Formats: sequence, C-alpha cells, structure tokens
Amino acid sequence: MKIAVAIAFILILGSLGSALFFLMRDKGKSNNTVNALALRVGLSIALFLLILLFYKLGYIHPTGIRT
Repeated sequence: MKIAVAIAFILILGSLGSALFFLMRDKGKSNNTVNALALRVGLSIALFLLILLFYKLGYIHPTGIRT
C-alpha cells in the first residue's frame, strides 16, 4: 500500500511539473497545460478513492494520534 501511494504521489507531482513546463513553453497557446492539470486532478481523485476502498476492505487501519 505504501508503495502504491508513493508511486501515485510521484505521478501527481510529475503531472504538476509537466503542466508548469507546458505553461512556460507554450505561453498558453495550446491545451497541454490544461490536459496535464486535468490528469493531475484525475490521479488525485483516483488516489483518494483507492485509499477509501482499501480502508473499506480492511487493508489499512487508522492509527490515531500516538503520543
């Protein structure tokens, strides 16, 4: 589970970086920035749903605040 979340975060950050790259290179003349940001939003929603599904199936458990 930790590996899947880490890979998802890397993909989300990569999509955000590519959106910045397209924004600087294209100056808003193409839809590449919008597509990269839409991909980032889709990946974030997929990660949230994956975590929610794994919680419901019992693969992950809340630990609370440990002092």
